[in-house]
Amino acid sequence: MTKIKKNDNVVVIQGSDRGKKGKVLFINSKTNRAIVEGVNVRKKFVRPSQDNPKGGVLKREYPLDVSNIMLFCDKCKKRVRITMKVTDKEKSRCCYKCGKSFD
Repeated sequence: MTKIKKNDNVVVIQGSDRGKKGKVLFINSKTNRAIVEGVNVRKKFVRPSQDNPKGGVLKREYPLDVSNIMLFCDKCKKRVRITMKVTDKEKSRCCYKCGKSFD
C-alpha cells in the first residue's frame, strides 16, 4: 500500500525527469506504479484505424515507480516525507516538517 493517492501533487526524485512536478492521474497498487501528468512522456506510433484514420504519433505519459516520486508540500515549497496523524479516530496524511494535512 502506498501513501500517495490520486490528485496529489508530487515531485520526481529519480530518473531522467528528476525535479519535475505534476499531479498524479492514476495509481496501480498491484504493480506500485503511478502516472504523473507531464512526466515520463513518450511517443507512441499509431497505425491508421477508424478512430484515427491517418495514424501518426501520440504523446503519452507512461507509469513511474512509486519509489521515484515524493509528495510536494505547498507550505514548505519542497518535497516531503509523510507522517500519519490520528485525530478523533480518523487517520490523515500530514507533512513531516510543518504538519500540514494532505487529506
